[in-house]
Amino acid sequence: MRGPHSGALRFDGWIAGLGTASGTRIVLGHWPRSPFGPFSDVMLERPDGERVLFAPTRQTAEFVAATYVFDTVRVLPVRVRVADRTWSATAGPLDLRFVTGRRRLLGLLLRAVPGVLAGRPGWCTLTSLPARVLLPGVRVRGSARSGRREWYGARDLWPIHAVSAAYEGDDLGAMAPVVPPVRFGFGSVPSRPALTRVTTTVALGRD
Repeated sequence: MRGPHSGALRFDGWIAGLGTASGTRIVLGHWPRSPFGPFSDVMLERPDGERVLFAPTRQTAEFVAATYVFDTVRVLPVRVRVADRTWSATAGPLDLRFVTGRRRLLGLLLRAVPGVLAGRPGWCTLTSLPARVLLPGVRVRGSARSGRREWYGARDLWPIHAVSAAYEGDDLGAMAPVVPPVRFGFGSVPSRPALTRVTTTVALGRD
């Protein structure tokens, strides 16, 4: 794991992407291993198009906001709890709970790829076209802000079966597809709500 000022940074963890009947789409990142230590962050897009980031420290907020595009950035505690297949997250005005189902064929195939291989940018490049075909809207490599480049090495995939979410005390409604796609970066999460085990590599741009 390289330090936060090195040329390429790796983040190992999970990304959950889901939609709600209200039109709010939520992307939760949970990173037990990162150059900044363990942390979680939330990106959400409101029905009116506002893109919001919740990050736990100024350092993580600045890094994520320099990589993706947001209209609002807030530094506040982001807490995640995992109990078997149930995930719970709180971040300021957001309360989120979701339950994952059993792996499907794609999840089984991803899990069979050795982690060392799945996390390499070359492997992400090789799987870029199949990912576009199997998961419309998803991109596993591309350009980010500040001259950065990213590669997402998926290592496992679970469908999300049930969601309970509230924002500023208002119920966001039942689970729904991530439609329209979120607009934080060069690609969206899968349109079907899912939890992905992933190794993300971010190559920093040169000033």
